[in-house]
Amino acid sequence: MKKIFYITTSIFILTIILFSCKNVDVDNTATKFNYPETKTVDSSDTYFGITYKDPYRWLENLKDTSVISWFKKQTDFSYSYLNNLTGRDELIAEWKMLDSLLPPRINRRSIKNGRIFYNKTMPKEDVAKVYYKEGINGSEILLFDPTTYVKGKTLSVQASIPSYDGKKIIIAYSEDGAEASTIKIMDVDSKKFLPETIYPTSVEIQPNWSFDNNSILYVWLQSDDNTSEEMTLNAKTKLHTLGTDTKNDIDFFSNTSYPRLNIKPNEMPTISLRQSCKNFVFASLDEVRQEMFMYYSPISQFNSPQKNWKVLCKPSDKIVRGIEFIDNYAYAITSNNAKNYKLVRVNLENPDWNNAEIIAQEKKQTLEAISYCKDFLFLTYSDGINYQLFKYNFKTKKLSEVNLPYKGIIGIACIDKNTNDCLLSIVAYNKLTTEFSYNASTDSFSPSSFNKPPNYPKAYSELEIEETEIKGYDGVMIPLTIIYKSGTKKDGNNVCLMNGYGSYGMSLNANYYNELENTLATKGVIIAIAHVRGGSEKGEDWYKAGYKTTKPNTWKDFNSCAEYLISKGYTSASKLACFGESAGGVLISRAITERPDLYSAAILNVGTANKMRDEFSPGGSTNISEFGTVNDSIECKALYEMDGMQHVVKGTSYPAIICVAGWNDPRVIAWQPGKFAAAMQNSSTSNKPILMKVNYDNGHFTEEKSVTFADYADQFAFIMWQCGHPDFRLKK
Repeated sequence: MKKIFYITTSIFILTIILFSCKNVDVDNTATKFNYPETKTVDSSDTYFGITYKDPYRWLENLKDTSVISWFKKQTDFSYSYLNNLTGRDELIAEWKMLDSLLPPRINRRSIKNGRIFYNKTMPKEDVAKVYYKEGINGSEILLFDPTTYVKGKTLSVQASIPSYDGKKIIIAYSEDGAEASTIKIMDVDSKKFLPETIYPTSVEIQPNWSFDNNSILYVWLQSDDNTSEEMTLNAKTKLHTLGTDTKNDIDFFSNTSYPRLNIKPNEMPTISLRQSCKNFVFASLDEVRQEMFMYYSPISQFNSPQKNWKVLCKPSDKIVRGIEFIDNYAYAITSNNAKNYKLVRVNLENPDWNNAEIIAQEKKQTLEAISYCKDFLFLTYSDGINYQLFKYNFKTKKLSEVNLPYKGIIGIACIDKNTNDCLLSIVAYNKLTTEFSYNASTDSFSPSSFNKPPNYPKAYSELEIEETEIKGYDGVMIPLTIIYKSGTKKDGNNVCLMNGYGSYGMSLNANYYNELENTLATKGVIIAIAHVRGGSEKGEDWYKAGYKTTKPNTWKDFNSCAEYLISKGYTSASKLACFGESAGGVLISRAITERPDLYSAAILNVGTANKMRDEFSPGGSTNISEFGTVNDSIECKALYEMDGMQHVVKGTSYPAIICVAGWNDPRVIAWQPGKFAAAMQNSSTSNKPILMKVNYDNGHFTEEKSVTFADYADQFAFIMWQCGHPDFRLKK
């Protein structure tokens, strides 16, 4: 899921009222699995005359000892099976082997005053370390090692941002996937940290340096308690001057400092400074909505107690997906009269979006992102499967396509905006990420000095890829990507893993976790990616066709893809597994509750499955703009339709299910998949296992490769076992 933040006072009061429970009971539906006992309670909510039962409401109190015990028992029960599956350890071993073949992974690169800063993860290392060089040919110098900084703990670097003069660097780190980070500031030459420590700060919003290199801007959180609805409500962007007490940091931008702006508690007030446009300070109200809400003020007011914030763009202007500030202009992607998006430009002296200059008209493909270098602006387009790259010449004002070395999903970055030298990466499902040095002036490609392609075993380059469209339940054509081992017969005997997402207008690219899934493909498993409505594979209309009241299209599209795979002999219902993560939990929980006959097994990885309670969780009120609220009669009904737990029917034969939660996850709180698993355990008659596993060293996800490998090995081994793959069996 995207950023997920929190709850108004009125809703909080309602939560307290609705939390009362009575008449405790225990449901002991007979199965061959001796699940930990799960009590039910007489708890319900009534909205607009309709009562919705919630017998597992008690699981929402993650600080209650009985709830903590329940999750621990469920996790222990899960491992009594997972630890005894053949093939699980072999998956981990193969992923480690593949990882050892990779070159160093380098990211977060930037050049400041001739110094090149970057994060690098070596093969067999769990997390990235921070380095720098004095120029491209300089010796590599280690600045920060998160594995040794705190004895006995492995931290994850969330931000490494050098000052403009390259003399200092912000290091922000977190532990165990937590959503609150600690900020330290290092003197680069001495490699020593300055005295100040700033905590808690946002993991998602990157800190900024002031142009004088003497202060930083950061998003301060109210709390670091990932179970609290207050964690990121009423956040503030604060200004810290180096060498001063953090207690005196200035409230630079918040509802408290600017009440006239009426910033909502769930909107994250964020400040950014742009070297390409030094005349202004930019402020945004971050939320999960697609449309941007931004203010700006003259840089001359930076140190003023009160700035004259002017609206740059509001949601009705329909600025989405990205905006770049170059000289005195704003270049922005808009959906205004362009369902596949177009690129426009306005002068910051008078940003009139209704009369904006059109830089690139809407195309058949979807405009995904923009970036720039010295003389060119880059536009990335997608048809839902493959990408195209165009460049706009600032001088000639001409738009032209860049001929790529091969098809795939691309990313482009220019770490030195004063040149036309860029780094361009391409990844396809049968080709791991390859990075090229690309000169935009000459359109020439050469191997990147930062990153070289790995030498994977031959089997990984012999996978066949089908890119097709299938007819959905209502006649709409749904993009479907199918990957399998060369020579695979379509006789219905293949295990198949199909994944999907379909939320927030985010496209599910066909390289999704490719290293992990490709290992299954080399073992004869068919991998399918369903590009369902709710993403933006086909533009704004595709997104809005799986949004709030139209959300059922998301899982109905997914089930249509399942029917296609079965009807064409790729697999059969007894060998088909489905996989969804985060907001993809809506998709999977409703796909299997609506059509349990189509699937043998399912994965809900940190998946939300109790949407009617979502806005009362730490992952709460910000999601109202995407999914709706129970306080609106129409949206309440839509949330009920999305709620997997509400649609579990006692006495139904459901697939095998593994639900996974991160104990430190505030985005999808552990009780979201927990309540769904409890309902399934007490209702399913299939005699197939329903597992609930907690990762106690995870948040929503984690950077640590060893933890990631073990987690996905659990999930994949489980579904392969349940789908009858010969390499995955329960040890006797």
